Amino acid sequence: MTKPHPIALTAIICVVITLGALLAFAGSQGGWVFTTPGSMSGFPGFAIAVLVTFLLQWIAFIPASIAKTDRYFDATGSLTYIAITIMLILMSPSLDARDLLLAAVVIVWAARLGTFLFARNIRSGRDDRFDEIKTSKLRFFMVWTLQALWVSLTAAAAWIALASSNSRALDWTTWIGLSLWLIGFTIEVVADVQKNQFKADPNNRGRFIKTGLWSTSQHPNYFGEIMLWIGVLLIAAPVLQGWQWVAFLSPAFVILLLTKISGIPTLEKKAAEKWGNEPEYQAYRARTSKLIPLPQRSKHSE
Repeated sequence: MTKPHPIALTAIICVVITLGALLAFAGSQGGWVFTTPGSMSGFPGFAIAVLVTFLLQWIAFIPASIAKTDRYFDATGSLTYIAITIMLILMSPSLDARDLLLAAVVIVWAARLGTFLFARNIRSGRDDRFDEIKTSKLRFFMVWTLQALWVSLTAAAAWIALASSNSRALDWTTWIGLSLWLIGFTIEVVADVQKNQFKADPNNRGRFIKTGLWSTSQHPNYFGEIMLWIGVLLIAAPVLQGWQWVAFLSPAFVILLLTKISGIPTLEKKAAEKWGNEPEYQAYRARTSKLIPLPQRSKHSE
């Protein structure tokens, strides 16, 4: 495989930083501004959130690059969600029930997923996605920069609402959004637990999971992830206005990432290499929904 040219990598990094800056600018419109005592001007809360997100990834990159390790990559991303959310809560000039609810759902999700991914990384010892990437400092730096944009985009709906100067009482959209979040979070957790238990059984070594939620969807954890971020957007929606609707990119980005970029396509490629020629796997793919949990199709419909 041809290695990316340094100029191309630099260009990608610049584009990613530019996209982060544009997101920060759009999401900051109509938001509160943080000022220090005695200062005549300040900095928008959401812009601070995006800036610190990038800085945290770049700081974490330094020891990771020196040690050539990816062990703390996922954990850093998860901790960033938590740290920035708490930062916005502490910096906010005023808090309401919606702010506290949004902070809670983001922190709970990030703490659970971060713990799960870190434990998985510890068990495996490495993440094979980074085997080649971490040998190049510039390419590795690009990945950390991409993570900063990924975190900012994914959390955009919650963070923009937390940094908004607008306030609304909780209404029906809140409860629909919270319900979707709870359902999505539950599906994601149950799917991850089921897959962990399946892999922990020595009798399943070299086999693929097709039981539990995985009998209704080839990627139920991703469906749960998508649903919970749609729920977050609905909780945030009543306080969004004007350019703050860039927050719509939050679930849109999650859907795009998981279904078209690094989620399903990557896993399907690996699965095809392992089990692509096995009739059992071919039958499972033919009968099982790719994403949305549904009853398996009958053999006659294959």
